[in-house]
Parts: sequence; C-alpha cells; structure tokens
Amino acid sequence: MLQLAQIPRSTYYYHTKQQEKPDKYGEIKEQITAIYHENKGRYGYRRITDELHIRGYVINHKTVQRLMKQLGLICMVRIKKYRSYKGTVGKIAPNLLERNFEADKPNQKWVTDVTEFSLFGRKLYLSPILDLYSRDIVSYTIYDHPVLSMVTEMAEKAFEQIPSGTNLILHSDQGWQV
Repeated sequence: MLQLAQIPRSTYYYHTKQQEKPDKYGEIKEQITAIYHENKGRYGYRRITDELHIRGYVINHKTVQRLMKQLGLICMVRIKKYRSYKGTVGKIAPNLLERNFEADKPNQKWVTDVTEFSLFGRKLYLSPILDLYSRDIVSYTIYDHPVLSMVTEMAEKAFEQIPSGTNLILHSDQGWQV
C-alpha cells in the first residue's frame, strides 16, 4: 500500500507513532475552552493567557493563540460605544433657554446638536439646526467624521438665511465629539 501511495515507510511509522502520543496540551486546551465559555466568548488569547497564569499554568501567549485557533475559539470583538466629552477647556455659555423649547416667532430660538448614526456599515455625523418655532431644519451638514468645520459650515449656511440684527438664541448642549 505504501508503494502504491509512494510514501516512505518512515513517514507511515512517524504518523502512527504521533497518533499514539498523548496530547501535550490536552489539559491546557480544556482550561482554555472552559475559560472561553465561562466568559461567554468575550475573552481573547491575551486575557485567557492572563487567566491561565492566575490558575498557575506557565504558557506563552502565542501558544494560547495557536491552540485557540486549533480549537476554533474566536472571541467577540467589543464594539466601542460612542462617548461625548466636553473637555476641561473653553467657556461654558449660560443656559438662556432654561428648557423652554417653545418660540413665539421664527428665528427666535434655534437648537443644534451633533448626532452619530450608522448607515450601510459606515459611521456618519449629522449636525442640524432646528428652528423651535416651526420645527423646521434651517441648515444641516453630514460628515463621515466629527470635525469643527462640520459645525461651522452648518452655522454659516444658517446665518446666511436670517436678516442682520435678528435677536436670535442658538442653543446647544455644549458637548464635544471625540
């Protein structure tokens, strides 16, 4: 049979002997699988390596990574949540609206904010200005990343539409997009 397959006899004996050997990493594979399932698939090879060290096993992270690949254990990638940070610099403007989101006439009170949303797997940032009298969008910009020019462009477009000397309040939450 070996002659038919054109395989040397030593190769055949090597592979049969390898199958008889106990798995060198059998116990560690069980521990890796247990840690992986205890943490609902959220641990990757680095955290599993740390956990194995805590449990008294001495093993390299590359070995853990290779064993996880052999076992078909793939950790879930954590999606980072959006966070808005106001920062420590800058002047905090007084709250002129005092939560009174009603207006008696057009172009009296405008509100603005930046909103992040996903569309077709891409993050987009919308920056609109809303007139509180008519609830109409006065101006808006959409960018694929939050930058100052997005807000300034939106504000410039809005201010072009009003006559000079208009007593207008532009309200925002003063948040900063990171």
